[in-house]
Amino acid sequence: MLNHTKVWSFNPCGYAFLGEHEKFTFRGASDFTDPNFISRIVKDVPIVIDWAIGNQSCSEVKNSTAYSCKEHSLCIDSESGRGGYRCICEEGYDGNPYLTPGCQDIDECTKNPCDGICKNTPGGFQCSCPKGYFGDGQKGRGCQKERDLPVLKLSLGLGLGLLSLLVSFSWIYFGIKRRKILKLREKFFKQNGGMLLKQQTSSNLNKVFTIEELKKATNNFAKDRILGVGGNGIVYKGILPDQRIVAIKKSKQLEQNQIEEFINEVVILTQINHRNVVKLLGCCLETEVPLLVYEYISHGTLHHHIHNNGGNMPWLSFQNRLRIAVESANAFNYLHYAASIPILHRDIKSANILLDDYYTARIADFGASRLRPFDQADMSSLIPGTLGYLDPEGIQMGLSDKSDVYSFGVVLAELLAGREAIDLTLPNKEKSLAAYFKASVKENRLFQILHHRVLKEGSLEQLNAIGELVVRCLNTKGEERPTMKEVATELEGFTKYNSRTWAHHDQENNQLEMGEMISEQEDLYSVLMYTSTNYDTSSSDQQSTEISAKREENPLFDD
Repeated sequence: MLNHTKVWSFNPCGYAFLGEHEKFTFRGASDFTDPNFISRIVKDVPIVIDWAIGNQSCSEVKNSTAYSCKEHSLCIDSESGRGGYRCICEEGYDGNPYLTPGCQDIDECTKNPCDGICKNTPGGFQCSCPKGYFGDGQKGRGCQKERDLPVLKLSLGLGLGLLSLLVSFSWIYFGIKRRKILKLREKFFKQNGGMLLKQQTSSNLNKVFTIEELKKATNNFAKDRILGVGGNGIVYKGILPDQRIVAIKKSKQLEQNQIEEFINEVVILTQINHRNVVKLLGCCLETEVPLLVYEYISHGTLHHHIHNNGGNMPWLSFQNRLRIAVESANAFNYLHYAASIPILHRDIKSANILLDDYYTARIADFGASRLRPFDQADMSSLIPGTLGYLDPEGIQMGLSDKSDVYSFGVVLAELLAGREAIDLTLPNKEKSLAAYFKASVKENRLFQILHHRVLKEGSLEQLNAIGELVVRCLNTKGEERPTMKEVATELEGFTKYNSRTWAHHDQENNQLEMGEMISEQEDLYSVLMYTSTNYDTSSSDQQSTEISAKREENPLFDD
């Protein structure tokens, strides 16, 4: 390479070599005069030759006779882009992968990779500790003499022993506690008449829930699941595993002498199938106080709709009030006369009439109910019911089916007047709705106490007739009250009355002479009919209409 005789004078190059391009840096003319240039290139610049066997990939050549990789070798596809492959030895092996017998096992133990005993294996090695030592023998972790073990073994033994004792005692404690809970549930189940209930029911009539099912359904009876608190207990909202929403009632303490009667009631109530009565789905007897599971009714109580927002909820028209009265009366009539044993509700009030998704009336809360023939009055020392709805005669003589009629009469008065059954903020004569309603009818002042929507939307004949029915229901003598069957029949008849409102009736009679409207015995009073932009079809500037009327002997009101 030092013969320059055939090289142009402008090209004094005296070296030529193969090498990796990125590893060589040309320093200029000094490289030609540097005596160490050759040794530096040999040392720093690796020779790279990119080659491959054939033009087939490993997957293509492996099963052919042309495959050149021998035993304990791996085939690698060439990355040149022109095909072909090369062979390398597997890990733990060394040699020429192209010549027989192929790659040979490397004895790694010659490099002393272990702190303990090294054992060579094909393609690898294993480390272990000699006798009297423990550990894995790996380099850096080493082996320790067994004389250091007793303290460690003792510590581990004590720790495991204490852990075993703790687990054992915990298992025994919770086992005993669980047995006590199961025994207590079994005791309550028997105490609450569970065996009697099993004897009297078939599997299709109702379900006896476990307390665990109801705890899970109510999130362990969480406060945010409470739907309401009443005189007979607390009602929770629950979600069963099948995603049914239910109302779970936790009743008050059940006396021992009432168990058989309670079970009989559960059996009867689970058989009630009326569209206007809330269905009893089952019960739980594993607690001190029995739990009753009812279907869930979504739109709250009638009491809420009557008394919230001044009774001006859009749907609460006079016709819907009358419909709810008819549906409720039919349900109570069913309980009194269609059930296998007559059922007295004994706590009828607007708060116990629920409304479903379609605002259909559903009778609820049978906590105070009793099953008995109607010729046997309930002479319990503790009279159930709610102040304002209680039958005065029933308090003295014992509750009967006519006591339910009285209470329902108060509900009808609520629907008509939009007033609370008892309102202590009003003057004495108006505190009791029942007494005030009867007095208003007697004094021909019925239309003064009616809710403005009822007054505007109901016809004169309807309002007069319903007012008379309410007074009959509120009669202080039970025997002179109508039966629930008669109440339901009359209310259904009222729905067929002429739908002309009192306002229309008055407009027609305004054409009569004033002299024909006033008799010698004058008793004039004004009734203010409030209008509402939601319901009034008159002009927007008309805010009220004052109507004069007089009282005659027979009609409650005559315009």
